[in-house]
Order: sequence, then structure tokens, then C-alpha cells
Amino acid sequence: MTKRIFISIASVALFSSMMILFSCKKDAGSGGQATIRGKVYANYYNYTFTTLLGGGYAPERDIYIIYGNSYSYSDRLRTNYDGSYEFKYLRKGTYQIYVYSSDSTGIYLSGTYPVTASAEITKNNQVITLPDIVICSN
Repeated sequence: MTKRIFISIASVALFSSMMILFSCKKDAGSGGQATIRGKVYANYYNYTFTTLLGGGYAPERDIYIIYGNSYSYSDRLRTNYDGSYEFKYLRKGTYQIYVYSSDSTGIYLSGTYPVTASAEITKNNQVITLPDIVICSN
């Protein structure tokens, strides 16, 4: 009888340990110690996109991040006065960053389209600096 109780307790302990071990795997997202940063650069055109008027880093632009395989954006912030952005406290995983650009081709009915960049965090405390995301604006 005591052998059965010991086996039952051991089975419950093993099962509990396995559940804890497998439930601790965390997907991409917030709650970590890594950072993805970069800048958004805008080429400014006239209304018909026929003349480039100038360019510079784009302040106050909405920029989005998608954690892993999510279907919609996971977080949004605005670029700083110098076009810079920084998504902090990220865990290991893959991330998609995007910002909307004006459509100079007339293909998109909305008049805008997303310009994307990808990043993969592979270790804690990692800081990834992405190349400039270049957009059009009028």
C-alpha cells in the first residue's frame, strides 16, 4: 500500500514538473530585456510626387511592432523629434517593424502602404539597431 502511495506521489510530482517546465517557454513579446531601435527617414515630395522637395528624419510618425506570428500589431509608438524609435523590454523571438509611407504609385486605394523591417532577438540584453526605414511623404 505504501509503495502505491509513493508511486502516485512520484507520478504527480513528475507530471507537475513537466507542466511547469513546458509552460515556461515564452514567445516573442514584451517582458524581456532586449531592445530594437532605429530611425525613420522621409523623402518629401510635392502633391503629385513629381518633384522631390527634400528629405530628413521623420518626427512624430506612428511606428508599429508585431511580436512573432501575430496577425495584427502588438505595440505602437511615435518617432522622436529626430525620427528615432525604440522598442524596449522584448524577449527572444522574431519581430516585424513597420511604418506607413505615402503611395506615389497610385496602386493602394488607401494612399499608403507599410514599409517593413525584420529583427530577431537571440539573447537577453541584446540591442538591435535596424537600418533606416525610408518612406515617402507629400
